[in-house]
Amino acid sequence: MKEGKTDDNYQIDEDIARIDFARVHSWLTTSYWSPGISREWVERAARHSALVLGVYSAQGQVGYLRVVSDRARLAYLCDVWIDSEHRGKGLGRLIVRYALEHPELARVKWILATADAHGVYANLGFKPLSEPQRWMERASTASLAG
Repeated sequence: MKEGKTDDNYQIDEDIARIDFARVHSWLTTSYWSPGISREWVERAARHSALVLGVYSAQGQVGYLRVVSDRARLAYLCDVWIDSEHRGKGLGRLIVRYALEHPELARVKWILATADAHGVYANLGFKPLSEPQRWMERASTASLAG
C-alpha cells in the first residue's frame, strides 16, 4: 500500500516527505493531547513512527495520522487529525481503516486513546480495554514544547 484515493478527490499517502509539518504542527499544538508541542517534537515523532499518513486534497494536506508499532505484536494509533473544513466526509474513518489494513500492521493488536471520538473508533472495531486494571502509565518528565 502506498497511496489510495477516495470518491471525493482526496488522496491518502504514506510518503513522509510529502507531510506539511508546519500544518501538522499547527493542528497538534492546539489538540487536547499535545497542547503546545514543538514542531521539532512533531517531526521527531513522525520520523520514529512505524507509519505516517497524510490525507490530501487539491489544495494541500487536510489530514494526518501516525502509528507507533513494532509491526509484530502491537500498534498504537495516534495523532489522528482531519482539518475542520474537511470533517464530516468520512475521512477520519478512511485514514484509520487504511492504517488498520496496512499489510505490515494487519495482524497486530491495536490500541488508542480518545476523549471524543469513541463512536468513530467503535465503528472500526475498537472497544474499551477488556482489562484496564492491567494497564499503567508513566507521565513524561520532558516538556513537549521543546
